[in-house]
Amino acid sequence: MTEPVSLEVNGRRETGRAEPRMTLVDFLRSELGLTGTHVGCEQGVCGACTVVLDGVAVRGCLVFAVQADGAQVQTVEGLGRDGLHPLQQAFWEAQALQCGFCTPGFLMTAVVALEEEPTMDRAQLRERLSGNLCRCTGYQSIVEAVARAAEQLQPRPLDGPDEGSGER
Repeated sequence: MTEPVSLEVNGRRETGRAEPRMTLVDFLRSELGLTGTHVGCEQGVCGACTVVLDGVAVRGCLVFAVQADGAQVQTVEGLGRDGLHPLQQAFWEAQALQCGFCTPGFLMTAVVALEEEPTMDRAQLRERLSGNLCRCTGYQSIVEAVARAAEQLQPRPLDGPDEGSGER
């Protein structure tokens, strides 16, 4: 027995069918063909399957697809639609990926973390990213990449009036 599931995924309405116990990550991968989100431990421990569900970073292996019916979901495929997202660019520049298996989960965790608290220091970044596991990089380059992206994503103060324009 399957149930209809309709989601807004990366800004597009997507529909499919899921058995009641099918996880969101399995639905995204098998029903919608969005394979950027990875399946790791399948127990909510590693963070590889992290997606953004209605603005909250969640483990896709711990949410049933039918629970997400009607929700907005953002996956790693939705980050860089018009070129690399600043986080993706920073990961590349800081060499914050090796095999890349954990990278989508880190990116999605970081997107939400920076939206919620754009001025985190490195200790706070480490805390926010601590639920994601990486076997390759040793985390320092990942924290550095997120810190770089945070600086780039900071709103810049508007320049004052042009000195020669007579505006005050």
